[in-house]
Amino acid sequence: MKVHNTLGNGFQEVIYQRCLAIELAEAGLNFLREQEHPIFYKDLQVGTRRADFVIENKLVVELKALINLEDVHLAQAKNYTVAYNFPIGLLINFGGTSLQHKLVFNPKYIFKPNSVNS
Repeated sequence: MKVHNTLGNGFQEVIYQRCLAIELAEAGLNFLREQEHPIFYKDLQVGTRRADFVIENKLVVELKALINLEDVHLAQAKNYTVAYNFPIGLLINFGGTSLQHKLVFNPKYIFKPNSVNS
């Protein structure tokens, strides 16, 4: 929220990514930016993908700078969460006049009410 409140909307995604990296570092969080990860199909590597952020080796964060999020962006964030084998992921959109964020869940994990760290 701090990044969006400071910059507003209208910048390219990479600008928000750099600013969020500054905020994460100042918060003392362990993160990797643009970490490459292999994608497999039937146990064969078919390519790689880079998540915008992997935070504390537990959470994939995908950033967008679009006027509006669409279902395809949610699907992308969910696919990264599954590919990285994390229970949850986060999609953040800096492109709107208000910050948009969506929590996505990996269906491989069973979530109990009021518990994200199952």
